[in-house]
Amino acid sequence: MSYDISLIFQIAGVGIVVAMMHTVLKQMGKEDMAQWVTLIAFVVVLFLVASVVDDLFQTIRSVFLFQG
Repeated sequence: MSYDISLIFQIAGVGIVVAMMHTVLKQMGKEDMAQWVTLIAFVVVLFLVASVVDDLFQTIRSVFLFQG
């Protein structure tokens, strides 16, 4: 279970893009769209992190239950 740093860069990239989109949409007067963009980005990042946590739990299960 060796993860490279690409997941961290993906999450940071999503954060930077969403922050810029949020700022632009808010300055255009579309606060509701800015909040939707932020919410959708949060869900996307949550799915990215959930897949890594699932891999972690599978590894822990295989170590402690001696299953391959």
